[in-house]
Amino acid sequence: MNENQKASQVDNQSTSKVAQDQFLTFILGAETYGIDILRVQEIRGWEKPTKLPNMPHYVKGVINMRGAVVPIIDLRERFNISKPTYDESTVVIIVHVNYRAEGAEHDIQKTIGLVVDGVSDVHDVNVGELQHAPSFGDSRRVSEEFVRGLATLDDIMVIILNIDLLANQGIFLEVKNFPKHH
Repeated sequence: MNENQKASQVDNQSTSKVAQDQFLTFILGAETYGIDILRVQEIRGWEKPTKLPNMPHYVKGVINMRGAVVPIIDLRERFNISKPTYDESTVVIIVHVNYRAEGAEHDIQKTIGLVVDGVSDVHDVNVGELQHAPSFGDSRRVSEEFVRGLATLDDIMVIILNIDLLANQGIFLEVKNFPKHH
């Protein structure tokens, strides 16, 4: 193989990988969801968090993870999907999200824990081929604004979440605006 053929092969490999992103898939109720694998810090078992006062029901509390205080969000409760149980099979996905405080010019990284029914697998997804989620106007389920799109993997429809939007608009903003009772 000459140098031009090698360079061409490298170019072909790099362009084919650009469109493929890897997503960690997980189960909430009867559905499969996905989040960008690059956002996942670790997957942990359930540990009872320290409860915080005046929080929405889906904020289970905080845990101390190597000196960092990490809020634990139960996505099953946040999306009204399934009755949550907390036992040795409960899984917490620790993720990094980009958070922009009101009036701030730059995003900062925050770490949150997402409680799910179970972790499935890591899949390659061509982001350019994601299908738009249909709008049903039912805010009780996953709001379409938090969905990047739908992917079909091995005959299973996977709902790919926009984790930054979910964290910023769907969690942090709600927590900030949650009614405080004195």
